[in-house]
Amino acid sequence: MAVYRVCVTTGPYLMAGTLDNISVTLVGTCGESPKQLLDRLGRDFTPGSVQKYKVRCSAELGELLLLRLHKERYAFFPKDSWYCSCLCVTAPDGTRSHFPCYQWIDGYCTIELRPGAAKTICQDSLPLLLDHRKRELQGRQECYRWKVYAPGFPGMIDVSSFEEMETDKKFALTKMTPRADQGDSGNRHLPGFPMKIDFPSLLHMEPNIRYSATKTASLLFNAIPASLGMKLRGLLDRKGSWKKLDDIRNIFWCHKTVISEYVTEHWCEDTFFGYQYLNGVNPVMLHCLSSLPSKLPVTNDVVAPLLGPDTCLQMELERGNVFLADYWILAEAPVHCLNGRPQYVAAPLCLLWLNPQGALVPLAIQLSQTPGPDSPIFLPTDSYWDWLLAKTWVRNSEFLVHENNTHFLCTHLLCEAFSVATLRQLPLCHPIYKLLLPHTRYTLQVNTIARATLLNPEGLVDKVTSVGRQGLLYLISTALAHFTYTDFCLPDSVRARGVLAIPNYHYRDDGLRIWAAIESFVSEIVGYYYPSDASVRQDSELQAWVGEIFAQAFLGRESSGFPRRLCTPGELVKFLTAIIFNCSAQHAAVNSGQHDFGAWMPNTPSSMRQPPPQTKGTATLKSYLDTLPEVNVTCNNLLLFWLVSQEPKDQRPLGTYPDEHFTEEAPRRSIAAFQNRLAQISREIRERNQGLELPYAYLDPPLIENSVSI
Repeated sequence: MAVYRVCVTTGPYLMAGTLDNISVTLVGTCGESPKQLLDRLGRDFTPGSVQKYKVRCSAELGELLLLRLHKERYAFFPKDSWYCSCLCVTAPDGTRSHFPCYQWIDGYCTIELRPGAAKTICQDSLPLLLDHRKRELQGRQECYRWKVYAPGFPGMIDVSSFEEMETDKKFALTKMTPRADQGDSGNRHLPGFPMKIDFPSLLHMEPNIRYSATKTASLLFNAIPASLGMKLRGLLDRKGSWKKLDDIRNIFWCHKTVISEYVTEHWCEDTFFGYQYLNGVNPVMLHCLSSLPSKLPVTNDVVAPLLGPDTCLQMELERGNVFLADYWILAEAPVHCLNGRPQYVAAPLCLLWLNPQGALVPLAIQLSQTPGPDSPIFLPTDSYWDWLLAKTWVRNSEFLVHENNTHFLCTHLLCEAFSVATLRQLPLCHPIYKLLLPHTRYTLQVNTIARATLLNPEGLVDKVTSVGRQGLLYLISTALAHFTYTDFCLPDSVRARGVLAIPNYHYRDDGLRIWAAIESFVSEIVGYYYPSDASVRQDSELQAWVGEIFAQAFLGRESSGFPRRLCTPGELVKFLTAIIFNCSAQHAAVNSGQHDFGAWMPNTPSSMRQPPPQTKGTATLKSYLDTLPEVNVTCNNLLLFWLVSQEPKDQRPLGTYPDEHFTEEAPRRSIAAFQNRLAQISREIRERNQGLELPYAYLDPPLIENSVSI
C-alpha cells in the first residue's frame, strides 16, 4: 500500500469556498490512483482554508504527470463556484509535486492539472501529456472565440460563447448593488449616474475573467457618490453654457487632488500647456523637426519676437529644439450632435519650442491641415482670448486622440487581443502563459463593460464627445491602420520621435527604467526556457500565438512591422517586454491622470460647440464659454474621468504575483529580482518628486496595475 498526502488550498476570496464534493485522481508513469473523495469532519473547502488528505494506492505511481480534480454535487445543495489555488502532493518517498490551479471551477466538472514546472511543447514527449495539451487548447478555443466589433478594429472576445451564470449566483452578486430600475435590456441605471451599468456584462462572463465581487462593488461605490452629488445639484440635467469659468470649480468640490488644483490655477499658461505634452495623459504626440512641413507655413518673422535676439527659427530647427504635434487624424473625423446641436472638430498643427530655460512652450497653432486665409496661424502675441481659444482647440484634439487612440486602442483593445490569443493558444503549463497571465487579469471584463456602457449607441461616448460613436469607430480603425511596432515599443518610439534629449520628460525617463526592468526579467525567463534559436522556432504553440496576435490584433498588416513569427530568443524578449509594458505601465501613464488633468474642463474639453475661428480678433470670454461643452456634457464626462482614474479594490501592482504559477527555483529568483528592481525605481521616483513643483507619480511601480483592469 502506497499513501500519498494531498494538501488543498482554497483561495481567500469572497464566495471562494464550495459545498460540492471534491475528489482527486493521481496519474503517474506507472499507473493511476483510485478516485478519492476529499472529506473530513465539517466543511472542507472554506475561503482561505488549507486542508490535508490521504490518497491510498495499491502501488506507487511513479513520476506524477497529472492530477484530476473532480467537482460533483453534494446532497441537495445547488452547484456553486470554487476557487482552488493549488494542490501539493507528497509521494511515499517524500517527493513533493506542486499543482498550481488558481482558477474558479464552476458547476460540476473534472479538470486536469499538471505539475507546476513549465514546459514548452518541445519538452513534452509522452503521448498522454501531448494529448492533454491538445485537449486543453481545444476546450479553450471553444470557450474563447474571436469576434469583429467593427471593420478595422482589433479582434475582441465573443462573450456569447460563455454560459450565463446560475440564478442564485446572479442574485448573490446583484444583492450588493443599490436598488435600481430594471430596463428591458437588462441594464440598470444607478441613481444619478449618466450611463447604464450593464449587469449582464458584469455577470455573464466565464468566471476566470470576471471581476471579483470586491472589485465590482468597489467600482460601483466609486461612481455613486459623485454622480449623486451632481444629480442633487441639477448639473447632470442642465443644458446651456457655463455662466462663468469659476463655476466649473464646483463640479468636484469634494474630489480635488494636488494636481487637479494645480491644473485649475495654471491651465492657461504656455509653460503648462507644453508640460502636458511631456507628462500629461497623452505624452506620445511630439516629433522633433529638422524642417517645417509645407502645410505649416510659419516664418521666422512671425516667431522672432518669441525666440529672442540671439537665435532664429532655422537655427532652432538645426539644434533640435522645435517640435510638432500633428492631429492629422481628425481632419476627416465624423462630427456628432449633443443636446440636439451640431458639434465641431479641428485637426490642428501645434508647433512647440524648447526654450533656453528648458521649458517646452507653444510657438504657433494652425487649426487645420490646410493653410490659407481662412486658417490663420495663431501666436502667443495674439490677443489673450484668441490665443487661449486656439490652445483650447488643441486641448480638445488632445482629448479625442488620447481617449480613442492612445488610451482605448493602444492599451485596452490591443491588450484584449493579447489576452484572448494567450488563452486560446498557450496551455497552462506553457512558460509564456505563466508569464503573461497576471498581465491579462480583468482586461476582458473591463472591455466588455466599456463596449456595453460607453461605446454602445447612445452610450456615454455619444453623450459627451464631439465625434460620437461613429467618430470613435473611424479614429480607431484609422489609427490601427497606421500603428507600427516602433510606436508600440517605448525605446524605439522616443528614438524615432527625436525626443531623447528633452529635459524634465518624466514619462520617458520613468518609462524607460520600467521597460528595462521588465526586459531584464523577461530575458531571464526566456533564457531559462528557450536556450537557442531552434527552441523558439520549433515551439508550435508559441508560433500559433504570435501568428494569431498578428492576424487578430494587427489584422495581418505587414507594413505594421509587428512579427508574424518569432525566430530568436531576442525577438521573443522584445515582444513580451512590449506586451507587459503596454498592459501595465503604459496604461497607467495614459489612464491614471485623467481626473487630475481633466477635472478642470477647459483644459480637456470633450466637445466644441462653435467652429474653429477663421479670423483673428473675434474671441471674447462669452464666445469662449459658448464654445466649451454645455454643463450636462461637462459633468457626464468628468464623472467618467473620476471613475476610470480610481482603480477599484482588489489591485495587484506591477511585479506582484500572489498566484505562484512558476514553481521552479530559477523563475522564482527572477521574480524576486524584478520586484527588487521595481522597488529601487520607486525609491528613485519618490526622491525626485520631492524636488518637483508638480510631482509625476503615474509610473511609480506600486501605483501601476499589473494589467488593464479599469
